[in-house]
Amino acid sequence: MVVKVQHRKNFKQFSIGRYFSVFLLFGQVLLHLLQGKTYHRKILEHMVTAGPASLCPVLLVSGFAGMIFTIQTARELVQFGAVSAVGGAFALAFCRELAPILSASIIAGQVGSAFAAEIGAMRVTDQIDALHMLRTDPIDYLVLPRVIACCLMTPLLTIFGLLTGIIGGIFAASQFYQIVPETFLESVRSFLTPADLWIVLLKGFLFGAIVAVNGCSWGLTTRGGAKEVGESATTAVVTTWVSIFMMDFLLSVLFFEKPTF
Repeated sequence: MVVKVQHRKNFKQFSIGRYFSVFLLFGQVLLHLLQGKTYHRKILEHMVTAGPASLCPVLLVSGFAGMIFTIQTARELVQFGAVSAVGGAFALAFCRELAPILSASIIAGQVGSAFAAEIGAMRVTDQIDALHMLRTDPIDYLVLPRVIACCLMTPLLTIFGLLTGIIGGIFAASQFYQIVPETFLESVRSFLTPADLWIVLLKGFLFGAIVAVNGCSWGLTTRGGAKEVGESATTAVVTTWVSIFMMDFLLSVLFFEKPTF
């Protein structure tokens, strides 16, 4: 019993240490980025993984989410005679919040987990130690290209998801509530400002960094064997989702909440 309790205690401390390593890796990535040593070929490889390979699920989820959200909001607004506000409600909620979060969540599940599993497998098979023997910094070779790729591709995927969601919203509004596309789009334009689009891009950039750093950190701190590699990939996705929602809350308070003093 004492051994089991001690084992659980050590495991808990080990988990806390792995969470803390994520924040340390953020600082290391920034430092290495300022030093300017990057592997451009690796960046291009990971851009393909984080971009075109993730485009299809992002478009599908965003399109259906746009239709679902439009159906739910239009049903209530039409009852109050506020047909012209359907696109505006869509713009405020989907464009500002849902599109960046959905895109980042899909990338976390597909790309972040792959980063954690790949680097975790390299860790348990001593390939990262081999990089040290070759005088190659794992941060420069493994982490930094993945972070740059995700930071570049996540905003682009978010924009594509946003456009697909708007198309889905137009389709749902016209098919189920006979709202013409011109009315829907005019309402979207009246509520959505250019500053909102810049905020969407900023969210995509930050969410991409969160996905890459979380995945790489959990991969680098993997110990054990194949089972631990799978656990690292799963935990990387969960912690990334939590971090994305926390960051989105902070950004919403920063940009949209007016001070009361």
